[in-house]
Amino acid sequence: MPKRMIKVVFTTHRVLGTLLSFLFLVWFLSAFVMMYHSFPMLTPEEIKQKLEVMDENLPPLDSVLSQLPAGEKVKQITLSRQVGFTAFQIETDQNKYVLPAKIGESAPEVDGAYINKVARIWCKADIVKIDTLNAVDQWIPFEKVKKEFPIYKFYYNDEKEHQLYVGSKSGKPLQFTDRDSRFWAYLGAIPHWVYFAQLRSHTDLWKSVVVGSSLIGCFMVISGLWIGIDVWRKTRKKKNKYNKKRAFSPYKKKWYHWHYLTGIVFGITVFTFCFSGMMSLVTIPQWICKTTLKENPVETIASQPFALDSVGDYRVIFSKYKEVKEIEWRHFGNVNYWMVRNGKKKIYLDAADEKLLPLKLTKEEVVRTLSLVHPFHQMNISLLKEFETHYRDMSRMHKGKDLLPVWKVTVNDPDESYYYILPTTGEVKYLNRADRLRYWTYTALHRLRIPGLNSSPNLRKTVLWVLLLGGTAVSLTGVVLGVGYIKRKCKRRPTNRRSMRATS
Repeated sequence: MPKRMIKVVFTTHRVLGTLLSFLFLVWFLSAFVMMYHSFPMLTPEEIKQKLEVMDENLPPLDSVLSQLPAGEKVKQITLSRQVGFTAFQIETDQNKYVLPAKIGESAPEVDGAYINKVARIWCKADIVKIDTLNAVDQWIPFEKVKKEFPIYKFYYNDEKEHQLYVGSKSGKPLQFTDRDSRFWAYLGAIPHWVYFAQLRSHTDLWKSVVVGSSLIGCFMVISGLWIGIDVWRKTRKKKNKYNKKRAFSPYKKKWYHWHYLTGIVFGITVFTFCFSGMMSLVTIPQWICKTTLKENPVETIASQPFALDSVGDYRVIFSKYKEVKEIEWRHFGNVNYWMVRNGKKKIYLDAADEKLLPLKLTKEEVVRTLSLVHPFHQMNISLLKEFETHYRDMSRMHKGKDLLPVWKVTVNDPDESYYYILPTTGEVKYLNRADRLRYWTYTALHRLRIPGLNSSPNLRKTVLWVLLLGGTAVSLTGVVLGVGYIKRKCKRRPTNRRSMRATS
């Protein structure tokens, strides 16, 4: 390679390293925290846990559905009780409705009194302060919450210093944090995900900054790897003038020496973490991995209209279960079932009759339903009794649940579609070629969710610790060298100006 080109590569790495090495150091240090603590998020499941127990004096479903406009097809039905109001939430192919379960009742107005009731449900401690927010703050830095302005922030006088955010438009809780979750987020998720409120609240800008920084970082690491290999190759050809042995590192200054050594050993690690972090926000373009299905098959299956004439009377559920907080009418193709929230548990029951048998999807029912999406393609179905790479990732999100056995369906279509369908819940996970490519370019590389490590959490964490320590060492030495580079540049400038004045 020409000397001029070599100089360009060296300069590129030095300049980019000076600019980005501190950012990389922060990313690696915060990654240690991210292994154990993430950004506090109020999940739908946590919100559902605050639902209230319903009484048994409820109307038949037919009388409720008769209130809907004629011709609309029902897609989803949920019955629950919250803040003292029991209601059916019904989604049709044209609209969404909230219908009171008891005659004469109406939906409560979302006012100050209602929002205070919500706040009392989430924490029994005294409320010491209420802020009215008309802008996002650090714990709700999302563009989607802006439609709820003003947002009320409640401070509780309890040991954990809980804080609750409630939207004024819907009256729904948006965030619930405590002192510990906020502390660890400052050390982990906020710097790692660049979750600074004013930036994160502009989603497109935030994505551009993260993806752009990661992409530039990839060029920085590639140039560093090239330099390291080139220096190592040249060093191997030379003899050490003291011991006549081949020297592994040509650098005498310790920070250059250690940056070179750690870069040679962990440079690939730094690149894979940087590249995979970028891929977490990048959509794989069609020209790389083309997909033919225009709609998500899971949504296509869920959007099929109910055959409600074959559903039993839901009120028999109350005869067997005494702490019913929620009932969802669900279906998988033409198989109707109920999801019942009984206390803190979720139970899935066949809704074909009133025997309240547990749901258990058969092979024939699975094939028949998927034929609605793939009418012209051959399908292979098997009952998977052990976790595998892509289904293992799904299991992380359902700790404590029985996720085996599961139906695995492979479809001989252009997208090479995979389905994992849990027969006891009707939950579906769909993967095509693009999804699997994304798995290997993000999840596998960034979280080390790979065969051999998936089945051993302790081994996986040990490997992560080693790799993160290596990446931290590369970044730290880069920061020191970058600071030295800046100091040298600053020292040269006054000298150059004096010589120019003297010449003039």
